[in-house]
Amino acid sequence: MNRINRILIEKPNLSALTQNHTVADLHFHSRHSDGTNTVAEIAKRAEKLNIGISITDHNEIRGSIEISRYGNVLSIPGIEVTSKEGAHILVYFHSIESLKEFYKKDIKPYLGNDKMSSISLTLAEIIKRAKSFDSLTVFPHPFGSAYAGVCNSSLPKKQQTALLKTIDGIEVLNAANLKKSNLKSSILGFNLNKIVTGGSDGHALNHMGKVACYAKCEKNEKAFFDALKNKHNKVIGREINMLRKFTSHSMKLKTNFRNYQHLIEKNIRYGYTLINVKSKTMRENFSLKS
Repeated sequence: MNRINRILIEKPNLSALTQNHTVADLHFHSRHSDGTNTVAEIAKRAEKLNIGISITDHNEIRGSIEISRYGNVLSIPGIEVTSKEGAHILVYFHSIESLKEFYKKDIKPYLGNDKMSSISLTLAEIIKRAKSFDSLTVFPHPFGSAYAGVCNSSLPKKQQTALLKTIDGIEVLNAANLKKSNLKSSILGFNLNKIVTGGSDGHALNHMGKVACYAKCEKNEKAFFDALKNKHNKVIGREINMLRKFTSHSMKLKTNFRNYQHLIEKNIRYGYTLINVKSKTMRENFSLKS
């Protein structure tokens, strides 16, 4: 597929797309992490839109397992893992059994105090462990806010470069992102010529399908997974409006209240790291000028 037209920044016409393509929102959250809806509600909405869905809860797979039992809804097994560094990584699987095994062996033993906490494995370790399965590793919202995206100031450039070489794909469009972040993510995905994915990063039903992936393939999880793996898909969508962004972030804050202290501590650590990086850069520039 031509690299140039793999990413379309426009409002998706789902009713038209689904006539000739298999379409899926590859980034959605349920009540099992910080989403507001049950899996039954998510399945019903996906069926109404005639699209597939990947429930990618934070450090949690119960939602993904549950929706896999809905035979009338295409579902891609997945999880969003919060690494030791704080940056997030999406992992998709060819089968629900592989997701279960990965979680049991490579995530559950390393969980933090709360489901939203960082696990004790680094990004590099998560990628390495995921590669022992038929999986796809993807960096979501790479230029997202603070520490959640891999391209943040707390990670040294050398580490970022190494990680971007080993990752399978880049989430080039995320409906919860700012427009400038999506543009940077799209350029990154295009330049690296990696697998490109997209999703709403939805935490409520009205976010679903605002960004989606589509491919000309059979409407089943294995065919769609293979289309992603072989770069036979396109990504289409755009950001949700600011009011919906505000509502979405408010929902996440409410859901994350029990984890509030952990999030504050993580942001403080990120702030200290950012200050140290900027201070080092200033010292180096001053030294060069002297």
